[in-house]
Amino acid sequence: MTTPPTSGPHPPRAEVRETHTAVLFFLEDRVYKLKKPVGLGFVDFTTLAARRRGCEREIELNRRFAPDVYLGLAEVRCPFDPPSGQEEADGAEPVVVMRRMPAERRLAALARRGTDVRGPLRAVARLLAARHADSPRGPEVVREGTRDALAERWEANFAGFRALEGAVELPEGMSEAERLVRRYLGGREVLFETRIRRNRVVDGHGDLRAEDVFCLDDGPRVLDCLEFDDRLRRVDGLDDAAFLAMDLEQLGTPEGAAFFLARYSEYSGDPAPPSLWHHYVAYRAFVRAKVSLIQAVQGAPEAREEARGLMAAALRHLRASAVRLVLVGGLPGRGKSTLSGALADRMGVTLLSSDRVRKELAGIPAERPAPAPYGEGLYTPERTRAAYATLLDRAASLLSSGESVVLDASWTDPEQREAARRTAERAGAELVALHCRTPGDVAASRLAGREPGVSDAGTEVAAAMARREAPWPEAVTVDTSGPLRGAADQALAAVYPYGAGPAPAFRRPYMEPG
Repeated sequence: MTTPPTSGPHPPRAEVRETHTAVLFFLEDRVYKLKKPVGLGFVDFTTLAARRRGCEREIELNRRFAPDVYLGLAEVRCPFDPPSGQEEADGAEPVVVMRRMPAERRLAALARRGTDVRGPLRAVARLLAARHADSPRGPEVVREGTRDALAERWEANFAGFRALEGAVELPEGMSEAERLVRRYLGGREVLFETRIRRNRVVDGHGDLRAEDVFCLDDGPRVLDCLEFDDRLRRVDGLDDAAFLAMDLEQLGTPEGAAFFLARYSEYSGDPAPPSLWHHYVAYRAFVRAKVSLIQAVQGAPEAREEARGLMAAALRHLRASAVRLVLVGGLPGRGKSTLSGALADRMGVTLLSSDRVRKELAGIPAERPAPAPYGEGLYTPERTRAAYATLLDRAASLLSSGESVVLDASWTDPEQREAARRTAERAGAELVALHCRTPGDVAASRLAGREPGVSDAGTEVAAAMARREAPWPEAVTVDTSGPLRGAADQALAAVYPYGAGPAPAFRRPYMEPG
């Protein structure tokens, strides 16, 4: 990490900073970074050769993001003999030489001051997308972006989290986090296979913190990539970007996090579903929570509270990442299609309609009327089963790709509801059933005034369906007799029982189909 000169005409103050693996000397406009001769399990700098390799690797990797900051390698020669047993007989120690960056231009400092950071974030997103596009691919990179590799990282972090139990009080929510993660990954094989096929796995930055992003007039400089473990740097590009989004949220700018991810997706041409955005932000928050707990065990005074906040953030995003199959049902005239459209809009997800699918299968335009008595014409039991089967097949494809779906249909038949439940279970999706209800006279008035169109049901068909409608006890009843906004609020409360507000609403930017 580099720090800045002080403002004014005087040379910046000389400083020394220390991390767990390095010592940094700040002298005028330069920073000199020495690796410590430590072995910490995840990194081994106990030999001079290892420290030299580490310095060279740090320069090589970081020049991708800040070529004019990482100036090169120097040596420090000690004027005394090394301690007995050390191999550094000539006393030469490799040093990374860097330009010193201005502290007031740190992205973290700008965010804390409440500065509008959309311009810098747009530039960082463009830089990150460009470096990801240039990234080497290959089996060793792709391997780390598979669903199984991500699941292994999650499980290792769960184990590391629980290993701290007893040494420190763990934040609440571990069991829920494990359940949500396993459910999401369990149903998303198609999504991750598609990510790999589209070359979304990259050798990225790996540690994209707002503290290490400097927003200069001629563009951003991004420092301190993760150089000690290639596997941790080889991730889905969206995972790499999610680290900075998580950090921005922790700095109190969730709108900046959503803006950054949207710009990254735009510049990288990445059509990933918002569920994956949330999942990766949750992963980054959880890892940071584990690190904070370790620091709490070591005596850091504020680390326990930090861990609690990070765990809460991870849970918010895991809940938001859950893929949902929402059934909106009810008899004709009860407002289910109107509510379905409003709900899909508010959720930002795909809407599928049985009425449209039914006419598509019959080969006629959706808006062309095709009225028939109950159980006849396009509404025979065979055609109805075909329409619902197609509806659920299309929903299953979307769910496996991480997309939530709203299904607009009557759902009066328990067998169709059970088929929907099985579809959700196979896809690792949460099933939410909404039953639209309104007084009979209101429904009759709506049907009488309905213009011909997608739905062909009239009052006689509605009465016949009502006589055969089976109870739907597991569904949440939504009163659709009043204003649409009130009904949509009721529906959203059922879809998001924990509330939809705390996690940012990640929405993809519009992209022309390729």
